[in-house]
Amino acid sequence: MPENELVARKNDEEGVEILTLKHPPVNALSTALLAGLAQHVEAISQDRKVRAVVLTGDGQYFSAGADLKEMATMDLATAPDVVRKGHALFHRISTLRPPVVAAINGLALGGGLELALSCDLRIAGESAKLGAPEVNYGLMPAYGGTQRLPRLVGLSKGKELIFTGSIISAAEALRIGLVNKTVPAGQELRAARDLAHTIAQRAPKAVQAAKRAIMEGLQLPLAEGIEGETKLFESEVLSSQDLGEGIMAFVERRPPKFKGE
Repeated sequence: MPENELVARKNDEEGVEILTLKHPPVNALSTALLAGLAQHVEAISQDRKVRAVVLTGDGQYFSAGADLKEMATMDLATAPDVVRKGHALFHRISTLRPPVVAAINGLALGGGLELALSCDLRIAGESAKLGAPEVNYGLMPAYGGTQRLPRLVGLSKGKELIFTGSIISAAEALRIGLVNKTVPAGQELRAARDLAHTIAQRAPKAVQAAKRAIMEGLQLPLAEGIEGETKLFESEVLSSQDLGEGIMAFVERRPPKFKGE
């Protein structure tokens, strides 16, 4: 199957784009799928009209993780290069200018979970299962899972999930902060789209500057993070036309019409 058929991109209007993994039956993350996803992510990064992105899986699953059948035939000497490409892609998603919302249906396991972790927000169907089962197959999380999962759910819980390879329910994922919200099974895409559209209605430059401040600040001491926040506020927000529109809309008691300028 050609790369561009493994990931579909759809404009959902109002600056929202939907990326859908299409590699049945479980949307395994083959090298071809990851290459196709990278192409779409790069295109979105260049499209200033995109204000939010939804990432989901076609059919019953978000993604069950790496394509183990492909791995079984892979020359192990090429594995480090594959891992580095995966790291680069997931980092690109995590630092993408517009926020990315994962709509998790069915399973998000292994690399599938790591893909969801690279998104800014996660919404899961109530029947979804999530986990990092790599150690059950002689592997370890290698697409950033050992770093992003403990940062999100805490060091102790992150270690537990990775060391045991346990698979947890959507309810447990919500309890530990792995997902932002659970919805009835089958409604995760609708809920993620609604959230993305809400984000898209806000001032784009302000949202994007806030995301950048958060992501960059996490790597810095508090004082340096606050200094970075101040610089982004000055350079990206104070100079924007949307700031004036937001203030006038408030004064005139009307919804703002942000242009991302």
